[in-house]
Amino acid sequence: MKSVFLSCVLPVTVAVTAPVGLVEKAVGAEPDKQFFRSVEGKWVGPGEIIAGKYKGTKFTCNFNGSTPDGKVGMTLDGDCRVGVFTQKMSASVERKGHEGYKGNFMGGSAGNGLDIIGGNVVDAQKVVFTINRNQLNGVMQARIPDDNSMTVTVAVRVNKELVPVIGMSLKRVDTVEVGSIAKN
Repeated sequence: MKSVFLSCVLPVTVAVTAPVGLVEKAVGAEPDKQFFRSVEGKWVGPGEIIAGKYKGTKFTCNFNGSTPDGKVGMTLDGDCRVGVFTQKMSASVERKGHEGYKGNFMGGSAGNGLDIIGGNVVDAQKVVFTINRNQLNGVMQARIPDDNSMTVTVAVRVNKELVPVIGMSLKRVDTVEVGSIAKN
């Protein structure tokens, strides 16, 4: 279980900030649009595994966030580095009608990652997704308190309790102001 956890958790941390191709809904889509637009740009920052066998492991990530034309959603591509080792990170999420958000990180549970099996955009500053891989269940939360910072927390369910296992603090490093460029 611990090896499954480690192979999944770092990609999940990255992925919570990285949904892709959300289908726009006429009702209630504006907070979703606002949240995903606010993730556009270049982000860097440290993270740490805060629980489990690898507690205290620190890493640094670099991401490029963008939104797809004509859709509500986003992509986040980049990599994370632990010491001299670097791993490519990618994620995708799509709104599937009334089923809510579905997606995967790092190939989902069929690969080395996790599946997104539900979730929602709480408001223009916060998103929460339900994650799953075999018996591993939990949530990923991303919060964007202002235009230039984002925090990501991953928690897994242990004995009916959610335990935070990863935390990240990202800063925007580009000069694009959120909402300053209108897409055609």
